[in-house]
Amino acid sequence: MEQQASAKKILDPIERAKLGVKVFNMPYSEAERVIDEYVAKGDYDKASVDFFKDQVATQSHIVEKGSELLATGSEILRVVAGAVVKNWPKPQAGDGGPKA
Repeated sequence: MEQQASAKKILDPIERAKLGVKVFNMPYSEAERVIDEYVAKGDYDKASVDFFKDQVATQSHIVEKGSELLATGSEILRVVAGAVVKNWPKPQAGDGGPKA
């Protein structure tokens, strides 16, 4: 992102990294509040702040969808394992069962 010819500061990579670590596991609404509180302390360029918020929103969306995918995968594995156990061949009488 290019710095525009304005007197406002942009969020530099170090600031973005520090904020990113702070908001990594937060819901987006809470993360947005933390970002807004941080940028309120300085005169930051709105476009750079919006760009960072968009990155955080994207990351939050990826985490959310990843969790859904993991839950779906677990459910599929449970159903498949149940079907395998249910359909596992039962030993027939005289097929090598324990001898008395």
